[in-house]
Order: sequence, then structure tokens, then C-alpha cells
Amino acid sequence: MKKIHKLVLKAYLGPLLAVFFIVQFILMMNFVWRYIDELTGKGLAASTIAELLICGSINMIPLGLPLAMLLSAIMTMGNIGENFELLAMKSAGLSLMRILKPLIVVVFLISIGSFFVQNNLVPYSNQRMYDILYDIKEQRQELKFQDGVFFNGLPDMSIRVGHQDPQTGLLTDVLIYDTRESNGNMTTTLADSGYINMSPDKSYLYVTLFNGRTYEHTRSSQWYDRNTMRKHDFVRQDGTIPLEKITGSSSKSYSESQTRNMVELEELMDSLHVIIDRSTMATYGPLFKEQLFVRDTTIIPNDSVKFDRSQYRAFNHYDSLPNLSMRSRAKVYSTAASASRTAQGSYSFDEHSSKVAITQLYRSEVEWHRKLTLPISILLFFMIGAPLGAIIKKGGLGLPIVISVIFFVIYYVISTSGEKMAKEGTWESLYGMWLPVVVLTPVAIYLTIKATNDSSLLDMDWYDVRIRRFRNSISKRLPKWMKSKKRGEKRNSKR
Repeated sequence: MKKIHKLVLKAYLGPLLAVFFIVQFILMMNFVWRYIDELTGKGLAASTIAELLICGSINMIPLGLPLAMLLSAIMTMGNIGENFELLAMKSAGLSLMRILKPLIVVVFLISIGSFFVQNNLVPYSNQRMYDILYDIKEQRQELKFQDGVFFNGLPDMSIRVGHQDPQTGLLTDVLIYDTRESNGNMTTTLADSGYINMSPDKSYLYVTLFNGRTYEHTRSSQWYDRNTMRKHDFVRQDGTIPLEKITGSSSKSYSESQTRNMVELEELMDSLHVIIDRSTMATYGPLFKEQLFVRDTTIIPNDSVKFDRSQYRAFNHYDSLPNLSMRSRAKVYSTAASASRTAQGSYSFDEHSSKVAITQLYRSEVEWHRKLTLPISILLFFMIGAPLGAIIKKGGLGLPIVISVIFFVIYYVISTSGEKMAKEGTWESLYGMWLPVVVLTPVAIYLTIKATNDSSLLDMDWYDVRIRRFRNSISKRLPKWMKSKKRGEKRNSKR
């Protein structure tokens, strides 16, 4: 390996690692704020929290690696250009592509590694993260009250205590707002002291209160009746409140497509195609043949239907209905309306299963294409960042960050829009997921050509010279009377 290649690699790998960890840290802060309510106040072990954070950081790699690749490429080539090292290399007869050759090899290896991360590691981390979150939700939140602060960890209840004894768990100055009733009634309970504990299986809440008063506010269902307020004093009050039990497996609570690799996704898509075809045939076949057009041989020929038509006679309803009596006509209308309602009910029943399968199919196709677009996006961002850094010749964290964020926001907006349309079925998954690659590839080719030809694309002096030349060419083509008028205006402005 040449010394120049070692120099370029050394200048690139350092910023790449630094920028990657910084981007991952920023994305992890977003992840922590997103799940902060799931982690606090539940007595979780440090190992569980650490495993959840590791799984979250792995899931952020597909989002953070392209941005890190773009920013580090701009910084590296910008630093080399700012220190005139790039100019010295080109003066020695090296082209831009020869200078970038070792970096291209490294980025190509990173893109291959990113494919295995996206295909194998990310689905496993998604499954583990979903399992951990499911276990956390099943554990229920621990009843740790803060003095004078409302506790809203229970559904449709707010509890405030003056003080909780850490040894005995005795609560003093208890205030409870209970809005669990569906009709809008609210119960307010005040007590001097008491205990609030959960059952061992986290299914019930045991409440014991001493020396208090209960206010029941009942809302009337009629506008002309007044609301009522009842109060009840007690020396001791015991209550058992059932808590909703979380049912279902963790794999059902989240998208199955996010926990599968490409092979498993292909198997899932084949199964979904079979389910969709089966539900479609079960819905539309009987709908047309046995319910809607059962008497119409012009729409469904006799030889295409496998049921007995001997009990029906074909007739032209436009000619026959006016000739029928009022009672017979009403009977025909009633029979047709009943058949339509029956068809609508059977269609609605089968439509739900078909719609769920179609939605899951769209998501599986999106995830399948996502595993291929990540390596291409990494190569694409490098081919945008490296020529752009060679053009602007500015290193550091100023202008490179601004340009990187602009390009990444454009990529993210296009990617999110295409993914949304692909998940909704508006576009094919191929078009929606590969749209940002198609849009940014010409940009990468254009910047590479400009950087190879030493173009002054972002040089402000170059633009200043071009603007002056344009003004001079416009002024030469103006008539003489307009030139004299402008000269007179300039003299007046000087005076």
C-alpha cells in the first residue's frame, strides 16, 4: 500500500468512528426519551436496562451509519483540501478516483457488513427488545408514591399521598380520584391514612383506608336533570380493584416483519399471498355466483357455475318487473335487499382477515427491500460526501455538518414518503424503497464529475466573477439612452 493511501485512510477512519459514535449517541437519546416511561419506577435490574439500550443502539445503526458516512467523508476530504494536501496529490499526477481508491474499498466492506447487520443482527435485537418491553409491561409499575405528587400509573385513577412510610408502607393524607366508570361518574376519596398494595400476581389492587370520606359525583343522562353529589363517612374502608391483564405474545404485539431476515420474509410473503388469495376467493366467488347474480345468466354463464340452476328461471328484469303485481314486485325487492345484506355481511367478515394479510404483506415487502437499500445508501452517501468535501475544501464541524444535515434530511424525507406509500399500497415496494437511491444517484455522479475536473462549484469568488460577467454582457446590449439614464442616476445618488 502506498504512503498516500495510508495517509488518506488514517485521515478517514478517525473521523468516521468519532462521527458514528456521536450520531449513535444522539439517536440513543431519542430512544431513551421514547421509552423513559417504560424504564422508570419499575425496579428493573441494571442488566435488563443495559440489554434494552444495547438492542436500541443496534436498531439505530441503519439510520446512523449513512449519516456518519456522509459527514466523515465531507470532513476528511475537506481537511485534505483545506491543507492543500489534495492539491499536492493531484499535482503528483493522481486523479481523484485513485486517491479515493482505498476509501472506496473500506466503504464497500462496511456496506457488506451493514447488510449482515440489517439482515441478521437487527431482527434479533428487535425480537429481544420487544420481549424485554413485553416483560416490563407485565411486571406492572411499582407503587412508589412521592410526597405531595399525584401518581398516575394506574388506569383511570389518580392518587396523591402526603407521606409514605418506607418501612411499613403506611400512607397519610390520602386523596384518590376514581374515574373508571364509563358513564362519566367520578368518586373522590379523602382519608387520614391507609395502605395500597398489589396482589402477588399483579392482577388486583388492595386498598385499605382509615378515617375518611367519599364523595360520589353522579352525572345525569338527561339535560333537564341535575347532577347529584353524595358523601359517605367511614372509619375503615376496604376495596379490591381489578387491573387489566396484558394478554398475547410479544411477537403479536409488534410487526412480525421487523424480526425476520430475508429468507424468513420470503416465506412469510408466500404464506400471506396464499392467505390473500384464499380469502379473496372465499369472498368474491360466492358473492357473485351465489348471492348477487344467481338469476342472471348473461353475467355468469350456466357452464361456469357448479350449482343447480333448475329452480331459477332467467328473465330480463327491465321487462318483467313492470308487468308484476304490486305484491310480487315488493317480494322481489325484499328478496334482493335481503340478498344484498347477506352478501355485505359475508364480505365484511372476510374483508378484515384479507385486509390484515395485505397490510402485513406490504410491510414485509418494505422490510425485504430495506435490507438491500442500506448498503447501497452507504455507498451513495460516500460518493456524495467525498466529492463534495473535495469541492468545498472546508474541514471541521461547521460547513460539513450543515451540508450533511441538508442532504440527510432530503434523503430521510424522500425515504419516509416512499416507505409510507409502499406500506399503504399506493406504490409498489420496489419503487417506494428505492426512490431515494434513484433521486440521489445523479447527484453523486454530478458531484464526482465536478470534483474530478476541479470545478469551483461552491467557490463564492467563482460565482462573483460569473455574476459580474453577466452584468457586463447585459449592460453592453442595452440601448444608449438607457445607459445614459443609469449614469445620470448614479451621479444623482453620489451627490
